[in-house]
Amino acid sequence: MTMATQFSLAFLIFSSLIVSAQPQDLNFVFHGFKGNETDLKREGGSIIKNNGELRLTNRSQNVIGHSFYSKPIQMFNPNSSSYPNVSSFSTHFVFAIVNRGSDPGGYGLAFTIAPKTRFPGAEAGHFLGLFNSRNDNDSTNHVFAVEFDTVNGYNQLTDTSGNHVGINKNGMDSLTSKPAAYHSGGSDEEVDLESGDPIQAWIDYDGKTGLVNVTVGPESLDKKPSQPLMSHWINLTEVFLPNMYVGFSSSTGMKSSSHYVLGWSFSLNGEAPPLNLSLLPKPPKENTPSSLKTSTVVLIAVLSTLVLTLLGVLFILTLYKRIMPFERLEDWELDCPHRFRYKDLYLATKGFKETEIVGVGGFGAVFRGVIPTTGVEIAVKKITRSSKEGMKEFAAEIESLGRLRHKNLVNLQGWCKKKNNLLIVYDYIPYGSLDSLIFHPKDDVVLGWEQRFNIIKGVASGLLYLHEEWEQVVIHRDVKSSNVLIDLDMNPRLGDFGLARIHDHGELSHTTGVVGTIGYIAPELARVGRASTSTDVFAYGALLLEVATGKRPIGSGHFVLVDWVMECFEKSRLLDVVDQKLGLEFVVKEMELVLKLGLLCSHYRPECRPNMRQVIRYLNWEEELPMIENWGVFDSGRKSELDSKFMQGISNDKIRSYSVVQMLHEYD
Repeated sequence: MTMATQFSLAFLIFSSLIVSAQPQDLNFVFHGFKGNETDLKREGGSIIKNNGELRLTNRSQNVIGHSFYSKPIQMFNPNSSSYPNVSSFSTHFVFAIVNRGSDPGGYGLAFTIAPKTRFPGAEAGHFLGLFNSRNDNDSTNHVFAVEFDTVNGYNQLTDTSGNHVGINKNGMDSLTSKPAAYHSGGSDEEVDLESGDPIQAWIDYDGKTGLVNVTVGPESLDKKPSQPLMSHWINLTEVFLPNMYVGFSSSTGMKSSSHYVLGWSFSLNGEAPPLNLSLLPKPPKENTPSSLKTSTVVLIAVLSTLVLTLLGVLFILTLYKRIMPFERLEDWELDCPHRFRYKDLYLATKGFKETEIVGVGGFGAVFRGVIPTTGVEIAVKKITRSSKEGMKEFAAEIESLGRLRHKNLVNLQGWCKKKNNLLIVYDYIPYGSLDSLIFHPKDDVVLGWEQRFNIIKGVASGLLYLHEEWEQVVIHRDVKSSNVLIDLDMNPRLGDFGLARIHDHGELSHTTGVVGTIGYIAPELARVGRASTSTDVFAYGALLLEVATGKRPIGSGHFVLVDWVMECFEKSRLLDVVDQKLGLEFVVKEMELVLKLGLLCSHYRPECRPNMRQVIRYLNWEEELPMIENWGVFDSGRKSELDSKFMQGISNDKIRSYSVVQMLHEYD
């Protein structure tokens, strides 16, 4: 090979390296999103409607919706003299926030650039589905967001109405924010974000100067206003990672709105292509009464017709009440969570078709359903009762427990009552119960130790909320693996509050009667029959041992899980009890902690058991487990006495796995 040939080859290789190092310019335009489903990664309540609207959330409370462009984007410019340096980017999108009539809604949506498209543990409300109270303003989030929010009150005691735009970095404390407006004719015109009308937004970032410009305006504008709403310098080099995703995040809270994106364009290293507004879908409109200009004669005629119509309706209702008892709504029904119409649930479950059954409990079946108008998946428990007293007892429980809200509790969406049918509506949780994942895994999928450790910490967090953090004390009374449901992010949701009882803080529980599931029932229940938070802790201890060993609390013959674990512990062979399906894929220190904590929580003396706040401190390595000389092994006489009382309870139908009414998803 000649010298000239070698030089030419080297030049070609060098040139190709330069070309490959060039940042890839990116452009995309969506005039509506129908047919572009594969271009987006959607999570939570996000759906694409038939007319092409991208709806991030519906009007349910505490809903989160994400939608991101499916491909990661290289955000750093390798040719910058001060590499790494963020490339310039520009986006133009049209969104709409629709409320229920004149009621104030919440919360907003955020254009987001993040290193991932899923945000496990993120909270709704002010956090817009991006952060939570623990990681808010954490520099490791690597999130840039521009929020379009309708509610003020973040980090304040109360929420107030808001209509603002903010630039955020790694949290919800805005670097700068302003009321939504645009510059026109020498003055600023307000833009009502929750008017329900389409609103345009432009976000432009200059990679050389670090300046981000945010502009908003109504749909009626033919072009972007010459003056931005706000300009702010921000160093995104310390925020971005090499590959990032662009998209939108939104959430609702106790206040709710539907959040729509109607069109979207984006450009890297260039100005975003302008959207053709005539091609965009229109958001749904609330029906508002219109004023009619009528003459006096027409007004009199209308009023006369109305009076005659009302008289006719009253006459028909009188006849109807004589023929058939009229259903009267009681006070508790007006104050409870959302009441669904029976026909909507009937359509959602395909007429309560047997093929839609995902579980059967003691007092009814659980059906999977899809609300036709929203596309949201739900689980519907159908209970048939003929006892009025049973209905009243259930009503009292729903009225109180329907207000519970925690990320590790199954969310009660609402209910429906029609004659003797009582329907309870929950979030649909497709992974089913912890019991099914441990003992009946699908496709030979083994629940790993990291996932198991996260699950038991989540259940502990949910129980702490019930015992200490809610406005009253809630005793669950049936903590077990089949009542722990696993969501898409492998986080636990404690369900089945049919046996739960409530009392005020500082008062003793007056609940009596031995109820629950054998193997999880604390020994003192057989003696005094009084449930307490300590009896919940005992059941949680049995759950810890079950998760670690892969064995049920009570087995065939005379096998008792806690006795077997204690025997191995005393022989210094504690790790012999570890679930063989885990192999050696577990953290020894964590496994020993869980097993010892399970024994401590299962102590036969209630005063030796920790409370749930202490349990969480142990699991977070904030405190050392106490050394206890007598872990609570029963002598044979004592154990026989308790077993006899348990069996007597069963024969008298006092120990029950199901109460008069259950709030349960049994998916296995």
